[in-house]
Amino acid sequence: MFPEHRPRRLRGTPALRRLVSETTLRPRHLVLPMFVAEGNTEPHPISSMPGVVQHTRDSLRKAAVAAVQAGVGGLMLFGVPRVHDARGSGATDPDGVLNSALRDVRAEVGDDTVLMADTCLDEFTDHGHCGVLDASGNVDNDATLSRYAEMAVAQADAGAHVLGPSGMMDGQVGAIRQALDEARRTDVGILAYSAKYASAFYGPFREAVDSQLSGDRKTYQQDPGNAREALREIELDIAEGADAVMIKPAMSYLDVLSDAAEQSSVPVAAYQVSGEYAMIEAAVANGWLERERTVLESLTALRRAGADMVLTYWAADAARWLD
Repeated sequence: MFPEHRPRRLRGTPALRRLVSETTLRPRHLVLPMFVAEGNTEPHPISSMPGVVQHTRDSLRKAAVAAVQAGVGGLMLFGVPRVHDARGSGATDPDGVLNSALRDVRAEVGDDTVLMADTCLDEFTDHGHCGVLDASGNVDNDATLSRYAEMAVAQADAGAHVLGPSGMMDGQVGAIRQALDEARRTDVGILAYSAKYASAFYGPFREAVDSQLSGDRKTYQQDPGNAREALREIELDIAEGADAVMIKPAMSYLDVLSDAAEQSSVPVAAYQVSGEYAMIEAAVANGWLERERTVLESLTALRRAGADMVLTYWAADAARWLD
């Protein structure tokens, strides 16, 4: 009477497979990163990320509305200024590209989605680092915290529901939380990029934000081989007031994501970064992979590993496929 156990019985029909499915993937789990470039008169395609563009303010509003109508859980905005300087002044300018875009999108969608802002200086500095530099050319952690505090209040006032500090500075969550509370913006949340690795998978993003970086960010982003360190960063961010934490990148760090989900007392996000997007799109373009199935499988893997939400450039497309 062999085989005695027949697990295939529960895979026999679509209804059976739905009934016993262990992992769900719905549009509400997805957050769409979006880029808006100062001075653009039409959307500008990002060559290394087919299907993704640097928006104009007008096209950003329209794309945001379409994504919300598709059911995405949130939008994460990144600004691309025309002028860069050492302090990233455009990041705190109320009329700068990012803060103007936040006001535009909040006016369009209101509270129908969660509007998030990237709270980092790298898009705005002329050296491309995530903070201000000292006289020796090193990133000055504590001076950067002051800039993050200013940036956070400006983004909150522009309409962001949630801020995403991504610079990996020590104490960044605490500094931002204190600044928001002192400005009486206790309503604004923090999605901390708690475990952000010094990854090779960010390459296409550098094109998307017109990065001025020369060198690397290994003095503040994490070593790809370190997992325990990520859990420590998560503990510290939660203690400082993070409302949610993030692992970035996603697909190469499923072990870290799983450990974080098991340990964290707050929601856990995973960022499916530009290089992950570009690899799959390149394989699809060559006819090697089926786009919809591959994308949904990759997103399901992140949910299975423990992500409560996933930042992905496929958010709007996946939301339509899942509807």
